[in-house]
Formats: sequence, C-alpha cells, structure tokens
Amino acid sequence: MSQIIEVKVPDIGDYKNIPVIEVFVKVGDTITVEDTLVTLESDKATLDVPSSHAGVVKNIAVKVGDKVSEGSVVVTLEAADASNANPVNTTSTLAAPQEPAVQTTAAAAIPIPVERELLAIPEVTPTATVAMSKTAYASPSVRQFARELDVNLDNVTGTGSKNRITQDDVRAYIKTVMNGAAACPTPNVTQPASLGGGLDLLPWPQIDFTKFGEIDVHPLSRIKKISGQNLSRNWVMIPHVTNNEVADITELEQFRVTLNREYEKQSVKFTLLAFLIKACVQGLKKFPEFNASLDGDNLVYKKYYNIGFAADTPNGLVVPVIKDADKKSVTEIAVEMSELAKNAREGKLKPTDMQGGCFSISSLGGIGGTTFTPIINAPEVAILGVSRSSIQPVWNGTEFVPRLMCPLSLSYDHRVIDGAAAARFNAYLANILNDYRRVLL
Repeated sequence: MSQIIEVKVPDIGDYKNIPVIEVFVKVGDTITVEDTLVTLESDKATLDVPSSHAGVVKNIAVKVGDKVSEGSVVVTLEAADASNANPVNTTSTLAAPQEPAVQTTAAAAIPIPVERELLAIPEVTPTATVAMSKTAYASPSVRQFARELDVNLDNVTGTGSKNRITQDDVRAYIKTVMNGAAACPTPNVTQPASLGGGLDLLPWPQIDFTKFGEIDVHPLSRIKKISGQNLSRNWVMIPHVTNNEVADITELEQFRVTLNREYEKQSVKFTLLAFLIKACVQGLKKFPEFNASLDGDNLVYKKYYNIGFAADTPNGLVVPVIKDADKKSVTEIAVEMSELAKNAREGKLKPTDMQGGCFSISSLGGIGGTTFTPIINAPEVAILGVSRSSIQPVWNGTEFVPRLMCPLSLSYDHRVIDGAAAARFNAYLANILNDYRRVLL
C-alpha cells in the first residue's frame, strides 16, 4: 500500500533561512534514497539536500529563491510500499568542508562514495590552478553528475544564479560537443591586469564612460600589465599583515649628508635606502625566517642576501636586486643602486637584474605619506615600506626634543611569520638605524 511522505530539511546545524538555489526534481519523477532534491547556499557553503525515502514526487514545496531551515518540507513523495517508507538517517551534522574538486582526467575515474548526510562545499577557489583556469561554480551533485559523464566543468558556462553551473548546463554542453560546435579550451592565455591577472575573481565592471563625459584612452604599459598580474596574485594568495614602526634617524641623516659632501667629487650619492639595505641584511641574519621562501610544505632558508628595491620609471615600478648585499659596503651599494636605477629609467635593465631577490624595500621617502601597506613580492615572505621622514617631538626622559623620525611598514606573510617575530624584526631594524654602529656587530 502506498504512503504519502513529507521529505524535510535535516539537521543543518546553526544554519537558518538558507536560500534554495537549485531544484533537481519535478512532479512525477521517480527518485531513490539519497537522490539530491535541492541545493541550498549559505554565505559559507553550498548544501545538497538528499531524499530520505524512495518514491514518486507528488508535490514540490519549494522553489528557487525560497528560504528554508531545519524541518522545512522540501517535497512530498508517494512511497511504493511500507518498506520504502522507512527513512534513512539524514539528521547527522554537516560533513567536514571539502575543497571544490579540480577537474582532471584522473578524477573522472575515481569513484566518489555517497555520504548519508548533507555535503558542504565552501566557495573557495584553489590557488594552485593554471593562470587562466577557473574553478567551476557548481554544487556537489552537479560535480558528481559531470564526473559520471566525464565532463570538465571548467569548459561549461553556467546559467544559474551567480553563473552557477546546473545539470541542464552540463547536458547542453554535451549536446554542443556532440554537434561538433564546442570550442577547445584556450590554453594558458594571459588575462589583462584589469581582470585580476588570471585569478578567479568577479568580472570587472563594463562601463561606457563616454556617457558621462569626454575621455582619453591610454593602453597600459607592458610593465604595468605584468606587475598587475603579479600584484593581484600576491595580494590574493598571501595572507598579508603589516607592522608599523618608527626609527630615529637623526644622527644617521647627519652622517649621510656629511658623506655626500665628502664623496661629491666621486659622484657618489648616498641615500637613506643604501643604509636601509645594509641594515636589512643584519635583520635577515638575525631573523632567518625573513630570508626564506615557501616551497610546498617546505620552508627554504637562503644563505645569501639579495635585496630588491622598488625603482620608479616612466612606465611603472620595477624591482632591481642588489646581489650579495652582505658582502658589499654602503658605498658599493650606493653606486650599484644608482646604476640600476638609471638603467631602469632608460629601460635597459636585464631580466637577471631583477631576479634572485630575498627581501624587498619600497621607499616613498622622497614623496610623502606616513605609513602604507606594501605588497609582498612572491616568493619572498616580507617587504619593507619606508615613508617620508619628519621632525617629531620625542621625550628623552627630561624634555621633548626634535628628532627626525622615519616610518617603517613591514608587510609579512603570516603563513611563515607571526606577529611577534615581525615586531621584533622591525624594532631591531629601528635600533640599527638609530645607532648605525650596530651594523658592525
């Protein structure tokens, strides 16, 4: 004897009022236990609601856009007999979040067991994909459906909410392939910097600016195109934190001015950056994790000290590298910096001039500002930003005295460096700049 059964949303933890983004069944469908009925989407995960019974769908209680919670009726089934009326336990809590599957040929051959609980898939984009690869935005059931048909979801265009891929999209793609009209996936094409440099970001707004007034259009320089892609990648993939410190450089500035007068005939110009490079070498020696790079699950510690510095050019910033800075005097560093900066402005830098860096410095001291957040130059794990120095009143124990204070902004990769280590590094660097004799220690 048939029995009418209401299939409800099972235990979904603390989630409430979750929108329905996809309905997989229609009235009259015959379904089995654990067939996906609907997909829900919270702000952190997509959740497939499976059927706890087998039978024929008599009524669908929800539609796309409706909000449901635990206990909400999803569909009404007519079970064929009493044996089918025995519910399958779907009241367990959410499964541990899984990374969205990256479609590969091997993945299609791996059987995926069906869990008797809701599948939670966080909307997280894998960062180890090829530059132009996108992570398909699809529910777990659609992914499994695509695997069964050996379809790479990266090649499927989604028509659902937020460009989500549905089962109908997969079917439409298969029909297109069968008709011979499907284009081959484009291999490793460089995306414009404005599109995030190949990252899986929201599409850039397409606006006709001429509707609002007169405009001029200038193409991005080659340097800005390349740096835009790298900056986008580094900012998204590296968990940045910035530690701010100030260094008293009053005596160091007096020393620098004196040296420039003495070396005027030799055409050697000492800048604060030359002293900073030498000071940073001492910091890297004392705190070796700052002179490291991530390589998979390993941390590579470098025993050489190559310091990059940002050089402003008419076409954008470049980062020449002072090689073996630990083996060079401040005078040698100043001369080499001048040559590299000149070549950068004239577009004569060689690729090798910008390779092999361990740590970078970005100085805005000649322009202005108090603090900023420089973006780490991967695969390095830290970068020092230097803002404009200014005279500040400093308490010396008995009175306020005018001192020349230099702001230091240290951005670091929080996967490698913790906050305490960053604070120690920046404080150590400030101490060296306060009394440059410490470089000799």
